[in-house]
Amino acid sequence: MQSDLNARVKPIQSAETRREYLTIDELNKLVKKDCNNPLMKRAALFSALTGLRFSDIQKMVWGELEWVKEQGYFLNFNQKKTKGVEVLPISEQAYLFTEGPDNPKDMPQDKRVFEGLKYSAYHNKHLFQWIGAAGITKDITFHCFRHTYATLQLHGGTDIYTVSKMLGHKDLKTTQIYAKIVDEVNEQQQAELSWICKR
Repeated sequence: MQSDLNARVKPIQSAETRREYLTIDELNKLVKKDCNNPLMKRAALFSALTGLRFSDIQKMVWGELEWVKEQGYFLNFNQKKTKGVEVLPISEQAYLFTEGPDNPKDMPQDKRVFEGLKYSAYHNKHLFQWIGAAGITKDITFHCFRHTYATLQLHGGTDIYTVSKMLGHKDLKTTQIYAKIVDEVNEQQQAELSWICKR
């Protein structure tokens, strides 16, 4: 054959999936609402404030957390999915959800931070009940707390390269999905504002 037939074949484009996320107001509702599984609640809110995946939260040990005077808390860990080594600053608010001492070095360094955290249909049931009890009707899974972190960071003005680094993305295109969500929200808010002004 004189021509490459493969070059003529167009690759199948992967479908863009909808990324559900929570607003600040919805997160505050969840903070105030009790959950039948308090450990799941703490882990989910920790994810919303750090952007960590369930797998990274589940395996996290106290030795990966560090407190530096006048700088705050940091997480030094290997991402389970990408195998990348990450150093992630985390807020004091996020650290409070670990229920650890002021200095994580005061804990057994090989002990898991969210000891007993499990992922199963039974445990997810508590997550769905908690979200429903807070009056949130979106289809929210645990991973949506990571989406929430990314979306709120971009909406708050953090540049896309920084958010990409914080999420541990190897490809900026992955992070750009969240930027598109923020653009859509901004367009919707502008349209609503324009409608109010015309009344």
